[in-house]
Amino acid sequence: MQGCHIGRNFQVSVAGGSYQDGLTAVVHGAPAGMGLNEQEIYGDLLLRKPGADELSSPRKEPDIPVIYTGLNAADTVEGAGNKNHTNGTPISILIPNLDRHFIHIKQYQDTNRTPRPGHASYASFAKYGPDDDAIGAGIFSGRYTSTIVAAGYVAKKILKAFGIKVFSFIKEAAGVECPDMDSATIFEYTNRYKQMRHDYDPFYQEIFVKGRLTPEMRFLQKIAVLAEVENEIDDIRAKAPTINGKEIIDKYGVHPVIDCPDIAAAEEMLAACNKITKTGDSSGGIVEVRVTGVPAGLGEPVFYKLDAELGRMLGIGAVKGVEVGAGFGVKNMTGFQSNDQMHTENGKVVFDSNNAGGITGGLSTGQDIIVKLAVKPTPTIDKPQHTIDKYTLENKDLAAITRRDPTIVGRIWPVAENYTAMVILDHLLAHLGYQQMKAKFSK
Repeated sequence: MQGCHIGRNFQVSVAGGSYQDGLTAVVHGAPAGMGLNEQEIYGDLLLRKPGADELSSPRKEPDIPVIYTGLNAADTVEGAGNKNHTNGTPISILIPNLDRHFIHIKQYQDTNRTPRPGHASYASFAKYGPDDDAIGAGIFSGRYTSTIVAAGYVAKKILKAFGIKVFSFIKEAAGVECPDMDSATIFEYTNRYKQMRHDYDPFYQEIFVKGRLTPEMRFLQKIAVLAEVENEIDDIRAKAPTINGKEIIDKYGVHPVIDCPDIAAAEEMLAACNKITKTGDSSGGIVEVRVTGVPAGLGEPVFYKLDAELGRMLGIGAVKGVEVGAGFGVKNMTGFQSNDQMHTENGKVVFDSNNAGGITGGLSTGQDIIVKLAVKPTPTIDKPQHTIDKYTLENKDLAAITRRDPTIVGRIWPVAENYTAMVILDHLLAHLGYQQMKAKFSK
């Protein structure tokens, strides 16, 4: 699959499927010398994984990653202290599928002749034929986005060393919108929200905080731990602390379910989503990603414009639209209203607005980069729908019986955040090299 690779300087290849043995992300371009471990990668994966709250699929995948290559197995010289540091070679991150049982496979086998409307199941059958990986939708399942989160975490960690922050939140869900807020407030909120999720995730506590899986273990030892975990999923989940919404709001200052920096709006979103779910239907929304600390001039013209590259997030399953800045809203503006006028303050360029979303001509302006993603409702719903038998082309009716998400928007934001980090880092590597070369010829 040529479509499973992205990047020029920071490159990522992904593989696997929903009901294969697992998924893999291979990362090229990470510098040597960076400490990296499974716990920190899982800290982002747990934000995306299913079964975490009432708005996600009941599938019980822990999504525990294992770093297979790219790290030093020991200190390169006795006492060097560089064990488990990146060594400049490709980093392979494996994410085994642990909640994969025959009862769920049988559900797909029983319904795979009749493609789900709104899903890739018909188009993928048309492309790949009878051997299409249709159990759980394979690479077209939302599970593949775990590879983006894992690889994007590596990118995000590198960007942080350069003072660049990438963060995201739910801007709208089921028609309820979060009011506009400044980036600093949103960043602080999302950090608190992530901390809450870490503290309440039973696998994070059981596997990493308690030290059942550590960087000192060899690969086969880590896999042995995951083999144990596969048989303990229900027991570990039972250890999850009871979620008391009021206590979470008081302790963390965040909503217990929705990553929206306005708690009142988040509560309205939850109620609106649940109201739709009770009818057997699903809902969509908008995810917003912000990037701060990006230097001006990052990007390329024409075919590799920074905003065009961010538009590749249409590749995230369920994303049907990507806006940068005011996006489609510019159609209702005049030029005077749309233009981000600028002036200087204390020798720095300051913009009066940010309708461009921090990008003009495909290059960053130094402002916050703002990207919005339109997320469609989950196509798998509990309502009768018209479909076909893909083998005989007979008309059929379909009602979903497989595990599904009432809404996907709550699981897309960590994917969008880390995908954005990959794009920004890819361009940053080129930018730093170009600027250094330019300096050699500047007077």
